[in-house]
Amino acid sequence: MKKRLDPLLHNELRLAVMSLLISLEKADFNFLLKETGATRGNLSVQLTKLKEAGYLSIEKSFKDNYPLTTCQIESQGVEAFEAYVEALQSFLKPGGKKS
Repeated sequence: MKKRLDPLLHNELRLAVMSLLISLEKADFNFLLKETGATRGNLSVQLTKLKEAGYLSIEKSFKDNYPLTTCQIESQGVEAFEAYVEALQSFLKPGGKKS
């Protein structure tokens, strides 16, 4: 039986952000902007959705007098990402066979 895919993570940009944060744990807004190729507005909206779900936290500060937005994946985000990957794998394995 196929597992249900988390609709929040089943979005290209949100999945890209979570994929980056799962390995880095923390990244700033400009890094995520560069790595995803998203627009500032779209990235901001998608980060807010992930934050509201408890998947990541967002910290706003200043560095050298410039605003600095840092995103950090939360344990709930790690669990959701791992569940998403596992669910996706159930779609890739014919008949739901485990490897």
